[in-house]
Amino acid sequence: MVLILTREDVMSVLSMKDCMDVVEKAFAELTNGTAVLPLRIGIRPPDGLSLYMPAYLKGMNALACKVVSVYKDNPAKHNLPTTIGKVLLQEPTTGEVVCIMDGGYLTAVRTGAASGVATKHLARKDSGQVAAVFGAGVQAKMQLWAVKEARDLSSALVFDTFPDAAVKFSKEMGEKLGITIKVAKDTAEMLSADIICTATSSSTPIFDGNKVREGTHLNGIGSHSPNARELDTAIIKRSLIIADSREACLNEAGDIMIPIQEGAITKEHIHADLGEIVTKKAKGRTDGRQITLFKSNGLAIQDAAAAKLVFTRAKEKGIGKEVAL
Repeated sequence: MVLILTREDVMSVLSMKDCMDVVEKAFAELTNGTAVLPLRIGIRPPDGLSLYMPAYLKGMNALACKVVSVYKDNPAKHNLPTTIGKVLLQEPTTGEVVCIMDGGYLTAVRTGAASGVATKHLARKDSGQVAAVFGAGVQAKMQLWAVKEARDLSSALVFDTFPDAAVKFSKEMGEKLGITIKVAKDTAEMLSADIICTATSSSTPIFDGNKVREGTHLNGIGSHSPNARELDTAIIKRSLIIADSREACLNEAGDIMIPIQEGAITKEHIHADLGEIVTKKAKGRTDGRQITLFKSNGLAIQDAAAAKLVFTRAKEKGIGKEVAL
């Protein structure tokens, strides 16, 4: 029997706190050598892109593959989202497929969870900090939710090129998280925050890195292609860079690749992988004035960990539909 879980099913069992816990363990496994993480495979049919992201976590007994498709004409031609994702979970001891679940909400939460883990280990531990989120979409919401789980926030700021979206974000997330969220008037106001998350679709830098305050922690998650970046060379040079994966950053992240191509930094400027920080094999922040920056590309180990969690919780609660294939 295969358990089928819809988006609503996944939403009903997946919390940010629990997802952060398993994602943290997944990064530790990657560093400790108990994870298998092949490079994702991309296939380009005539009208779009399909990505296949497999991973295995020995310690968590999680074996999964996520299929993500990006078809820009879907909304207009087929009344479907541009991006569609499904996750296939297997039983590692037999290879049997035990669950197929919607991957949209899972992807959003697990991406936020990685930033939450990075914030937990790298941001200053002062109470009453202020967070700022560039962008007001689904991923921006997950970023703030995760940061709120990791730190005691007094308030937050949001900025989006579409002001109405920022207003809607401030109301919705303010109620969800129980904090005041102000719509910033400009990017300069955003840089007064203690923790900054960038979750935009911009292909060019969205603020002046020279104006970021000492002691700030940043999570950069919006850009994930070699020719696009949200972060300028100045902030990359000023920051202690922690990658979700060095390999991914050096092959996919324009935020890192472009400064290297400019000759502003070398690949050695990446201080550590997040798993090395989690397992204490590398030091993170060493003082309150240091600027730390987590660069996220998104790894299949996050999907595998989150999918195993969702499956376990769904079975416990009797959620989903079992079918014989």
